[in-house]
Amino acid sequence: MTLPALAVTLLIVITLGYVGVCAAAPFGRCRKCRGFGFAMKTDRKGRAKRGKHCRRCDGHGIHIRRGRHLWNLWARTYRNGNR
Repeated sequence: MTLPALAVTLLIVITLGYVGVCAAAPFGRCRKCRGFGFAMKTDRKGRAKRGKHCRRCDGHGIHIRRGRHLWNLWARTYRNGNR
């Protein structure tokens, strides 16, 4: 197998894997708060405590994946175009 064919095959496998992840689990953990919904802080003794409310995920700890967001936009446009 030549190098370009291997690269194309690998790209297709990665893309189909991401499509499968977006279909099976459309929501992922928030990168800013790591899925907690708030920032973790430490007090002066070094113990972990709850910090501020996460603004990126609005305290839910999850966000919609980019691939699923693009799919939702495409599906909405397709539905509106076929009315």
